[in-house]
Amino acid sequence: MLKKLFYIFLFLLSITAKASFILVPMDETTQQNHLKAYGITFWCLDKNYKASWLLNYRGGSFLLPDAEEIRKECQIRGVSFEIISDGEELAILNEISSPSQNMESVVLEKAPKIAVYTPKGKQPWDDAVTLVLTYAEIPFTAIYDDEVLSDQLLLYDWLHLHHEDFTGQYGKFYGAYKNVPWYIEQKKEAETLAAKLGYAKVSQEKGAVAKKIRDFVIGGGFMFAMCSATDSFDIALAADGVDICEAMFDGDPSEGNYQSKMNYSNSFAFKDFTLERKPEQYEFSDIDMTSKRRIPMEKDYFTLMEFSAKWDPIPSMLCQNHTQLVKGFMGQTTAFDAPLMKSNVLVMGTCELNGEARYIHGQKGKGMFTFYGGHDPEDFQHQVGDPPTVLDLHSNSPGYRLILNNVLFPAARKKKLKT
Repeated sequence: MLKKLFYIFLFLLSITAKASFILVPMDETTQQNHLKAYGITFWCLDKNYKASWLLNYRGGSFLLPDAEEIRKECQIRGVSFEIISDGEELAILNEISSPSQNMESVVLEKAPKIAVYTPKGKQPWDDAVTLVLTYAEIPFTAIYDDEVLSDQLLLYDWLHLHHEDFTGQYGKFYGAYKNVPWYIEQKKEAETLAAKLGYAKVSQEKGAVAKKIRDFVIGGGFMFAMCSATDSFDIALAADGVDICEAMFDGDPSEGNYQSKMNYSNSFAFKDFTLERKPEQYEFSDIDMTSKRRIPMEKDYFTLMEFSAKWDPIPSMLCQNHTQLVKGFMGQTTAFDAPLMKSNVLVMGTCELNGEARYIHGQKGKGMFTFYGGHDPEDFQHQVGDPPTVLDLHSNSPGYRLILNNVLFPAARKKKLKT
């Protein structure tokens, strides 16, 4: 009889200790491929599995149901994972829920539909977001001006802006590249596309695109932009109806005294900025810190701000990482001059040597936007024609993790912000 009871006890114990969850750790020492871990989580959501994002628990780990196909997918993609029991899962959630812990468990509900605003024919390595989405195996659709102007943004939840110039000045490449074949060809293609879409000037067509993207965000969309797509987008909105382009860009002189005609109430993040008038100068305005900073590469880092996971889950999600110190990197727009930012914009990453903002977030209407300065988190000073970054060599990149935080963020179950 005692022997029978013993076997029953063992059977019951095996049931209670059975593996029911997969923990995908995101701390520095355990996870061998942080970037592909986001892809695994996205893949699970796309297959209607439940998932949770454990904010500030072991670097922002993911909790997934235990299924054989998820295990196999992790193994195929080289993502570290741990099998945990019901009891272990409960202990983790109890630790996270403790008021003394700056942690939170956020339910991820549905894989967002992702669009990348990028010119046709661009290679994945031309843009950090396209590169990391491809590496993490997260599906996306490339769209451009014709799709935006025909209201196809309504099909998507999340939009990334490629390193675009929304002012119609062709990236301010005129000074260095005006006689180079690729610049001449790109200018011709942009003019042809604008005419096809019914606009007399590229600047007018790009301005119309910027306003469509603005409406997408106001209506509840999520927008993420890097490098020159950040400040040129805001400049285009502030300059709506004002000709700020010189003759080499649009065939006629700029409008007289155009600086005084800027409407900063139209812009998302920036105010009181001064435009760069010289067409030869590789700069749009004084928003960007590139020419103002004197920081050597070995000291160029920015710090991620710490937020309350329970009270401010949105910035906490966007800042999840295995380190608070992230390597800096340059771009046409490297960082943002803090005094030129609107008061309702949240700074999530700052360089403490000069106070510049590197990573910012805000709300517009029902939607949200994130601006991230720089071109490529693992290429300090990216130049035209440089070889592509090989992400297999940077699979644990903190800088690239910030991009993927934004990609996954729209999947979170919406909670009313408490602050």
